[in-house]
Amino acid sequence: MDIGTPNLGYERLRAQNFEKRGPGDLKEGFYLCRELAPNHLAVKAGKFSQGENKYPAEIRDPTRFRAVVNDYHTLMTYLSWEIFRILALTLDLREDWFDEFCRESATILRLLRYPPQETEESSLERGIGAHTDFGGLTILLQDDKGGLQVWDREGSRWADVVPIPGALVVNLGNMMMRWTNDRYISNLHRVINRSGEERYSAPFFFSGNPDFLVECIPSCKGQAEAAKYPPITVQEWMLARYADTYGNSQQAEAMAELSRDTEDAIVVDRNID
Repeated sequence: MDIGTPNLGYERLRAQNFEKRGPGDLKEGFYLCRELAPNHLAVKAGKFSQGENKYPAEIRDPTRFRAVVNDYHTLMTYLSWEIFRILALTLDLREDWFDEFCRESATILRLLRYPPQETEESSLERGIGAHTDFGGLTILLQDDKGGLQVWDREGSRWADVVPIPGALVVNLGNMMMRWTNDRYISNLHRVINRSGEERYSAPFFFSGNPDFLVECIPSCKGQAEAAKYPPITVQEWMLARYADTYGNSQQAEAMAELSRDTEDAIVVDRNID
């Protein structure tokens, strides 16, 4: 099973290639969204990440699998709303300012497997290459194998994100950076699985309503300050970003160049709490 038009289903090993200098990212995954019937208006209109999920038939208990992933998807959707309400307060906005953006949101739950990689530090192999996330925010559930690294801008080095039992990692995406006029940053990160074992993670991507127009938040620019980015809909933004990583574009090449610039960075172990 392969990913279809709504970006759902199975993604094969090395289908995605962020750094554009090897055979592709060493991961495979299964993608699911908010379950919608084929006759739903959003599905018929071809909205991003809106559709009928494709569930694997090969697993032992398909009914239980479907129930578990849909329940988790619902919980992460509720949590995303709560996080956006907190973000609104940090930006001197009403608590419900992001609610219209959050309604009928495009969401993707990825169930990812990372095979073990070469242990040599010099290897260019990546579980997933250096990148920033596309949408509003990401909520990551990961196992205890480690491998996630974030770029420490102040120290100019890669920092290991050591897994903390019972904790979720929350990351803002490029859309939020654009929306806040660069007040909030979408941080560069990657995965290198040198644990010698398979690594599993379940990132949840919350991108907002496909028809919502993202333009500079009023509180994120002064009276004499201009917006850095023109308005764009969630649908337009997300489709362009996926084209970047599954094809060859200027944005993808720029990301590859940024990754090469940071390749000699020092890796440090630290807990992020």
